[in-house]
Amino acid sequence: MATAKEKKEEVKSALKILRSELRKMHLGVTEELALPEPTEVKKLMTQMEELLTVIEPKSSRKKK
Repeated sequence: MATAKEKKEEVKSALKILRSELRKMHLGVTEELALPEPTEVKKLMTQMEELLTVIEPKSSRKKK
């Protein structure tokens, strides 16, 4: 089981990667006027879901 400090570092790392990918996607939309590939959007959504599993305890996800 991961400690709170390890979880925090894992979340920070995942957020850095997501922010970087979203910035690239945003630049593509605003500067190049090109929509991102659906697979890229799905990949980022999957990464966000994985991050939520780390952040939220299982009991709070069941309530939604």
